[in-house]
Amino acid sequence: MEYMEIFPAVAILGPRQSGKSTLAKLIGQSIPGFIYLDLENSADQRRIEDIQLFFDHNPDATVCLDEVQLKADLFPELRSVIDRIRRNGQLILLGSASRELANKSSESLAGRIGYIELTPFMLTELELGNTNIQSGHWIRGGFPLSYLSETDRQSFIWRQAYLRSYLERDIIKGSNSIPLMTVNRLLQMLANCQGQLFNSNRIGESLAVSHNTIRNYLEFFEKSFLVRTLRPFQANLNKRLTKSPRVYIRDSGLLHTLLDIENINQLLGHPVYGSSWEGYVIENITSMLYEWEPWFYRTATGNEIDLILTKGMKKIAFECKATTSPSISKGTYSAMIDLNIDKLFVVSPVKKPFYLSKNVLVGNVLDAIEYVKSN
Repeated sequence: MEYMEIFPAVAILGPRQSGKSTLAKLIGQSIPGFIYLDLENSADQRRIEDIQLFFDHNPDATVCLDEVQLKADLFPELRSVIDRIRRNGQLILLGSASRELANKSSESLAGRIGYIELTPFMLTELELGNTNIQSGHWIRGGFPLSYLSETDRQSFIWRQAYLRSYLERDIIKGSNSIPLMTVNRLLQMLANCQGQLFNSNRIGESLAVSHNTIRNYLEFFEKSFLVRTLRPFQANLNKRLTKSPRVYIRDSGLLHTLLDIENINQLLGHPVYGSSWEGYVIENITSMLYEWEPWFYRTATGNEIDLILTKGMKKIAFECKATTSPSISKGTYSAMIDLNIDKLFVVSPVKKPFYLSKNVLVGNVLDAIEYVKSN
């Protein structure tokens, strides 16, 4: 609501089934004359064939356009409507492809639109206390219909259907670049390489496609909020630094589905256990602390820090350890010296925070978020 008091248009961006439509309709309950239109619905599309006439008949309404990226030709018309009516809170735009929608809308609505990213449920949004592992949030992920399923099996089946729909609806439809089976294999490879350095040449050779094709699909996965690319922190040091990014499947539930992991017991014995925890931690921290810039640090000699948050001159460092008895490697201590970082937060599945040493604090995801807010 704060954004609606500032901007004529507000865009709510996020993956499909993350709750954008539900949120918009909930907001609309408190707004007199709220109108919701789904642009995947042909009847609703017909209502705005003459967009100027539609707003002439509804000058005081707040209009929500869902799946607005399907009608990119609307944006110049919307600019005209906004400039003619000149009222904040006129439009709510919902979309599932962040960069594409942002690019299209910013060309026409620059200075008239504010952007909000809606993620699936993050840990801080759930009343869990310190029971973040037992809650099922890690294994099921944050999509509402997945997290709220009665059983892990039902959650797993929902996520299988979600991924199948994502492939068929968002990727294959209108694209003949690579077959559906190859795209699915690419996603599975990214899941198996969770948190590792991204090598488009190696992946392209495995799938018999060019590295440019792999990069294009990775960019699309990012646009669709499926994948997070973490860039290396490039400090001005006399050291050879890693230049390749790390890639994570953003939702831990989708990661586990791609790896055929249904429950916590299967995850505990899986090789991806540690990197799954790392991705889960990074996604929760970076999504909830979006005003901070996220990075990782790694040198050619193995000095490494999993996550560095920067804001202005501030730097906060995190290591992710999927054990209640974590230890810190020599390479991590060396990385702290490289970057002149005097404190480290180790994010582990513990119930209460404790100090591993004078400058190393151990805590869970919720503790880590509070730690940043206090610094």
